[in-house]
Amino acid sequence: MPILAELPSSTPLLQLDAVDVHYGAVQALFGVSLRVQAGEVVSVLGGNASGKSTTLKSVLGLARPSSGRVLLDGREIQGLAPAEVIDLGVASVPEGRRVFPDMTVRENLLLGAYPRRHDKAAVAADLDEVFQAFPRLAERRGQLAGTLSGGEQQMLALGRAWLRRGRLVCIDEPSMGLSPKFVDAVYEVLFRWKASGQTILLVEQNARIALELADRAYVLQHGHVVLQGRAADLAADPAVQQAYLGAEAPARELEGAPPPNGE
Repeated sequence: MPILAELPSSTPLLQLDAVDVHYGAVQALFGVSLRVQAGEVVSVLGGNASGKSTTLKSVLGLARPSSGRVLLDGREIQGLAPAEVIDLGVASVPEGRRVFPDMTVRENLLLGAYPRRHDKAAVAADLDEVFQAFPRLAERRGQLAGTLSGGEQQMLALGRAWLRRGRLVCIDEPSMGLSPKFVDAVYEVLFRWKASGQTILLVEQNARIALELADRAYVLQHGHVVLQGRAADLAADPAVQQAYLGAEAPARELEGAPPPNGE
């Protein structure tokens, strides 16, 4: 499968440079390189065991590269613990939601804002914004998170990340296990985040909607980057259509995203 040419850019907010990751004797990533410019939405696509979630974990300090570099604003972070990565302004929406089941919706949300806890007015305003974006959470603010449906817990995980106000939000499989109604609700918020200029690195099984949201995307197979480029170009690529979008129907016409820095 051909690799589309990378676009020229300035120093990215996030960069992976020839990253290898091993789980014991098993190698999960092979020389993975990608970049995310400030204000971009970049999606990582691939099938099961393609390495896309490991790519995200290597950014968050959950999987330590055996070689290569992970850089945030030009600083190497591949040796940092997850808490140290979060302290640098990275927010995470993990696969499986991972909310705190014995805490209320409101308490879960405020955990996301813990690094900003002294700015009470700003946190209160952001909490109101989350409740406006997700009315179901507002209705259930005093309810234990463990009693929420899967879709409601995904909303909660997104709201918690939003309250972090990170420079970069890493999101792992936000549509997994959700009904179409909840997928639409989640992506409505993600499109708002994109419009606000939020930088997002997205791992997603739903290639069609991920390519609609993203500016650029990378396709992984067996731990290798096999295709990369503008999301609109990838959506129109026959190989991507056959593998991820369904060969029986043409991909939707998507508006091409401008290259980084207007180049």
